[in-house]
Amino acid sequence: MLLPVTGALAALPLVDDSAEDGTATVAAVQGNVPRLGLDFNAQRRAVLDNHAARTRELAEAVKEKREPQPDFVLWPENSSDIDPYANADAADVIDEAVRAIGAPTVIGAVVAPETGKLRNTLIQWEPGLGPVATYDKRHVQPFGEYIPMRSLVRIFNSNVDRVRRDFGAGTKIGVFDLAGTKVGLATCYEAAFDWAVRDTVTHGAQLITVPSNNATFGRSEMTYQQLAMSRVRAVEHSRAVVVPVTSGVSAVIRPDGEVVAQTRMFTPDVLVEKVPLRSSQTPATRMGTLPEFLLMALAAAGLGWSALRSVRARRTRAE
Repeated sequence: MLLPVTGALAALPLVDDSAEDGTATVAAVQGNVPRLGLDFNAQRRAVLDNHAARTRELAEAVKEKREPQPDFVLWPENSSDIDPYANADAADVIDEAVRAIGAPTVIGAVVAPETGKLRNTLIQWEPGLGPVATYDKRHVQPFGEYIPMRSLVRIFNSNVDRVRRDFGAGTKIGVFDLAGTKVGLATCYEAAFDWAVRDTVTHGAQLITVPSNNATFGRSEMTYQQLAMSRVRAVEHSRAVVVPVTSGVSAVIRPDGEVVAQTRMFTPDVLVEKVPLRSSQTPATRMGTLPEFLLMALAAAGLGWSALRSVRARRTRAE
């Protein structure tokens, strides 16, 4: 009797990936970079032009009915390392591409204010309107985006000065309304932090995107490690996750963690997929870090009880 029941339970899906709020057709653009490693951004204009060109090519494919019209388009982190607010030519390149595809597009840019720290910013760019909303990366990476204790670290490695100007952290939760879809934003390795993704879902995200720039990792396994993190987030919150990456691997992940489309590394490409939109919250979304704290408290209580018993045992033997 037990085996049929157990088999039936095992066959049940662990995560619901149905379309609660309909679907959205999303395009993830991978423009590629001119070189690998830490100097990938030496040709910043080439990176921007690559992503604009792939977007215009997608627009042509849509006109020719070879691809469906996307509801919105996602570019990766650092797809424009030229500040479009300060450089009219960069803004023109972006605007032309967005007008061509005729859909709201998320641009990953480095924003350089006249004073203060740089910003790793995602910009919502609307056709005919230009930039209408921004999200500044909240968890900037030490030794990658800023150098802590720079003068001390320089003693051991002069490469710290490759980061000439530190990035500052944003404070606002990132959720863009893209053609009626609430899209949660987690930039690159923010996907590694529970709160950075969960916040977007509790603030209404029906879909999650993780725009990333993995060119600095070359062909290492770190790209696939990050993709695995995004798959975990998909299952954790029962949301489709779209990962647009400058150089790969870009991917579209269903709410059950299945990768339905992905690119090859260091290859220009565009993924266009229809994904389910969802608004219900999983137990993991609702509880957040509470289970972790409870487990830590339980472990601490266990260690305390063990230490107390050990002290009592020594006292008993001494008597």
